[in-house]
Amino acid sequence: IGVLSDRFGRRPVLILSGFGLGLDYIIMALAQSLPWFFVGRILSGIMSSSFATAAAYVADVTPVERRAGAFGMVGAAWGIGFIAGPAIGGVLGTFGIRIPFWGAAAFSLASASYGLFVLPESLAKEHRQRFAWRRANPIGSLTLLRSHPALLGLAAVTFVQFMAFQVLPTVFVLYAFDRFAWREFQVGLSLALVGALNITVQGGLVRRFIARFGERKALLTGLLFGSAALVVWGLAPNDIVLLLAAFVFAPIGFVAPALQSLMTRRVGPSEQGQLQGANASIAGLTGAIGPIFFGLVYSLAIGYRAQFDLLGLPFLVAAVLMLGAVGVAVRVTRVSSTVADRGLPVVLPDGSPPTSAISLSESDGPVHPR
Repeated sequence: IGVLSDRFGRRPVLILSGFGLGLDYIIMALAQSLPWFFVGRILSGIMSSSFATAAAYVADVTPVERRAGAFGMVGAAWGIGFIAGPAIGGVLGTFGIRIPFWGAAAFSLASASYGLFVLPESLAKEHRQRFAWRRANPIGSLTLLRSHPALLGLAAVTFVQFMAFQVLPTVFVLYAFDRFAWREFQVGLSLALVGALNITVQGGLVRRFIARFGERKALLTGLLFGSAALVVWGLAPNDIVLLLAAFVFAPIGFVAPALQSLMTRRVGPSEQGQLQGANASIAGLTGAIGPIFFGLVYSLAIGYRAQFDLLGLPFLVAAVLMLGAVGVAVRVTRVSSTVADRGLPVVLPDGSPPTSAISLSESDGPVHPR
């Protein structure tokens, strides 16, 4: 999907994805058998990858020095949806088991209609490139990362950080049940707290932090606080400490916007879609192997619980992974690079696109046109 947006523009891909998601939810709302439900889920998986195109759109229309804040706003919007979506679905579900699917279809079609009638195109024709099947598959999209040494290092940080983050959806609920006898209500409140803190950080704090300290410090700060929170979760003596660790974990919201901003600086406008597709592939890969890995670690901790009461072992393993990401990030963000960053007329208030080459030193954060 990301490569298609590099060829045909962001707007048509976003519109197609929105209408495709709407069709997906309609299929699931009308499904009378399990195979048709699976058809809808497959279509949903394909069309949901439009998140990469949306991220490329953000990179297109935002000057490099403001991208981290813009990516933070996207992350905050995702967090709001993560909290509000289940709540809306729960309310709609009281009117019938199929009604939530109709509601999701309405939201998707509304999004597509906005793209059709309001959203301008962000990728100028001179910045588009030919479509090639070798770049249009998950493996092909990852080849872009090898073309820039520092980009490959940042991708490694992305992979390890995403992998460590998988401990939360995989183990947190089981851990809270088994160690602290939490029930659904307490777990729901704690996850809502994590989501609310993430919205606060990505929606406002990340922009201010990066404006003052730069993307490199934001990335390292987020990873270090994330590592510390994982250790606290793994060793928490009571459920109060378990809950308070969510506040320590909050700066992890700096990581994704800072990483995306640093990575988008290293490729031109015609490769932003492929880059975001590569990031989506990394996220998908960790989403596939992370639950298996941490599930095995937790089962190991359960098996040896009589000898070693260490149910928090998965969190400690995740902390080690994230500390590894810190080490890689320290190294790769010392590298300086020069890239061309050309905005579009929709970027700046006066309508003029930034056309200067950008000389970047991530250790300092600011961007220096030349």
